[in-house]
Amino acid sequence: MQLVVARIGRAHGIKGEVTVEVRTDEPELRLAPGAVLFTDPASAGPLTIETGRVHSGRLLLRFEGVADRNAAEALRNTLLIAEIDPDELPEGEDEYYDHQLIDLDVVTRDGTEIGRITEISHLPSQDLFIVERPDGTEVLVPFVEEIVTEIDLEEQRAVIDPPPGLIDDRAEIASSRDEA
Repeated sequence: MQLVVARIGRAHGIKGEVTVEVRTDEPELRLAPGAVLFTDPASAGPLTIETGRVHSGRLLLRFEGVADRNAAEALRNTLLIAEIDPDELPEGEDEYYDHQLIDLDVVTRDGTEIGRITEISHLPSQDLFIVERPDGTEVLVPFVEEIVTEIDLEEQRAVIDPPPGLIDDRAEIASSRDEA
């Protein structure tokens, strides 16, 4: 099974280092020196990490065979992909890999079927489930504890407790003008 673990950003300096946007909760494991990573586009790799360091809060990597700024800049926006055992689970109890969540049925606490998770969108502030409803429309569900109350991998379902307006048009609009 393959997991996207990072995206290469801009070149840093003149010796082939690049900034990376980390997309894994386990960078010390997946982005360690010696790790061999596949790439998207595939023509850019595979890449072997030579060195890694943190500078001003950003992870910088250098790859074997990438010795100058031009070669590093040519890798910009390349996705780094790690090969993992499909049975491997994240270390944390409430942590999941995307492949474990894709295709889960999404239901409300009372059992109402909402749809199926087709994609996970990783945003800076939180992750979103992109849920395809039976009619083909999509709904975005924030992957936060207050809304996603249970992930049951054995039953292949995610239980949600959506606030009004998230999956229907029952939004409650509060306005101070109504009090007058």
